[in-house]
Parts: sequence; C-alpha cells; structure tokens
Amino acid sequence: MQRAETLAATSVAVALTVLGLKTVAWWMTGSVALFADALESVVNVAAAGAALVAIRYASMPADANHPYGHHKAEYFSAVLEGALILVAAFIILNEAWSSWNSPRAPELPLAAVAVAVLATAINAAWSWVLFRRGRALQSPALVADARHLLADVVTSTGAIAGLTLAMATGMLWLDPLLAAVTAVNILFSGVRLMRESVGGLMDEAMAPETMGRIRDVLSRAAEGAIEAHDIRARRAGRIAFVEFHLVVPGAMPVEDAHVICDRIEAALRAELGEATITIHVEPEGKAKHRGVVVL
Repeated sequence: MQRAETLAATSVAVALTVLGLKTVAWWMTGSVALFADALESVVNVAAAGAALVAIRYASMPADANHPYGHHKAEYFSAVLEGALILVAAFIILNEAWSSWNSPRAPELPLAAVAVAVLATAINAAWSWVLFRRGRALQSPALVADARHLLADVVTSTGAIAGLTLAMATGMLWLDPLLAAVTAVNILFSGVRLMRESVGGLMDEAMAPETMGRIRDVLSRAAEGAIEAHDIRARRAGRIAFVEFHLVVPGAMPVEDAHVICDRIEAALRAELGEATITIHVEPEGKAKHRGVVVL
C-alpha cells in the first residue's frame, strides 16, 4: 500500500502541474474547448486528492469495527471521481452552448499550442504508469484515476485539433462543437466509472473468467476431497474474498481435511494474490453433485 500511496501523491502533483499548463493555454487563446479541457483538469486534481485519502484509509488494518478491513474505501474515491466527472461535463456543455450562441474568434499562438500539447503528453505518460501499476497493485482508486486521465488525453487531443481546424477554416462553431463532444465523452467515462465502483461496493461477483480460474485451482489443489460447491467470490480493493463448501470422505481425519484446506488456500492465493478464504468442510453425505468435482 505504500507504493499505492506514493503513486496517488504523485498523481496530485501531476494533476496540479497539468492544470496550470492547461489554464495558461486557455488564457492565451480564449478557446472554449481549451476552457473545457482545463475544467476537466480541476476534476483531476480533486479526484487525485480523494484517491490519496482513500488509499491511506484503505491501508488501515482491520479493527473491532471493521473486522474485514477498510479496503472498500477506494471504491468511494472512484464513485466520487465519477460524480465529479459528471459535474464537469454539464458545466462544459453549458459553456459550449453559450459559445455556440455567441461565437468568438479565439487566438492561436504557437506557444499556447505547445503548452497544451505538453500538458496532454504528461497526462498520457502518467495515465500509462497508473494503469500498469494500479492493475499490478489491484487498486480501484489508481485504475479509476488512470481511466479518467486517458479520457482527458482523448478530449485534449480533440480540443487542440478542433481549435486548430476552427482557426484554419474560419468555422468558429467548431470550437464549441468540440467542447460539447469533449463533455459527452467524459460524461460516458464518468457513468462507466461510477457503474464499476458501485459494483465493488455492492459486492458484485468476480468476472466469469476469474471464477473459472478459481474452479480450475480447486480441481487441481483439492486432491483427496470429493467436490467443492456453493463457490462465491468477490473483491474489495486488492483483497479477494472466496468461500465455498468442501466435501470430504466422512471417515477422513480432521487433520487430513485441514491439510487439504491449507493446500487449497495456498493455491488460491498464488492465483489471486492477497485473499481471505473461508472453507466449510462437509462429509460425503452432503455432496450436491454440482460445482467442482475434484480430480
């Protein structure tokens, strides 16, 4: 979690830097598309700060009031980021509509384009870092931040291209049009982010392919047992939670059943990473002849 905190703190610094650059580019041009781009960076700063707070809270150990840990705190950060994205999108749409009704010719000095391109390049590079490290650390907050930055890169590229095209052709309506397209793009990004984050808060089941991997592990590692059924799994941040019933021969000693459980737990953690595993051992009369038949 220390690495996740370091990445989140760096994200705040990167977001502030990019916000400063984009604000300068907007001030130099007066472009509504670049205004929209800068406004989204305000959201980036707020979201990066929320992610840092959430990751620090999620790293706290389990206590009497939170016996399963604080891992879900990262999902709250991701939901907040999604909500901030939606607010920014509606503000941008309002500004684009005003500019559409009263178009004005923005300026396009080369220095402003260079500043906007630099800000976009920084976001693109940092988004790649956050995707790679966030997935490796299984941090919903970092992955959410990466997705938002990627959407920002797309909209920034569109804003720069649209502004350049508007100035080259004299079609001033292209500037507010690109701002509106930017708003719609980040609107979908925000909705998707909130959907995934709420799924984590609601203990949504793991993806079918992950459940398939869990079943494969049980099939290989539960030698000596008869079957595993009622398999359930979810994820809260970086922690996986897996529970199931394991049917063993009725005459099997408790110690032997415990050895099988230990072997299964080790194999599941090797496959899923950090995990809390609950196994309910049952005698053969409880077999349901469904789930995973142990090879």
